[in-house]
Amino acid sequence: MKIKSIFVNLPIKDLNKTRNFWTKLGFSFNEQFSDERALCLILNDGLIYSMLITHEMFSTFTNRPISDGSTTQVLTAIQVDSREDVDRIIKLALENGGTRYRESADHGWMYYDTFADLDGHQWEVMFTDDTQIPK
Repeated sequence: MKIKSIFVNLPIKDLNKTRNFWTKLGFSFNEQFSDERALCLILNDGLIYSMLITHEMFSTFTNRPISDGSTTQVLTAIQVDSREDVDRIIKLALENGGTRYRESADHGWMYYDTFADLDGHQWEVMFTDDTQIPK
């Protein structure tokens, strides 16, 4: 089995604030799949996306309550090219309304830091150096 692409669906409260937040972090959107009810956040074009969907629209996809941001259902980890990219994204997230839910960790071969976005979704931004992975 091979997956062609992945779309992580997350409920959001405010479309405009969410678009502004992710744009300030340096991300863009696939406008073909974005409208007044959802944004298609490009994480790796052609492969990985996050559909950021208003609560009203999100509720049409599930019969369960939508998390209010006070619980954790998923940790979304994204890998970037350098430690500097980790620090840059975290800095921008915190400057633009994101919050820290855990301190950074440096394991030598893997460095990561974390933030919760405007809706409380938890993101781990990591860099790994494959040459430093313990044997």
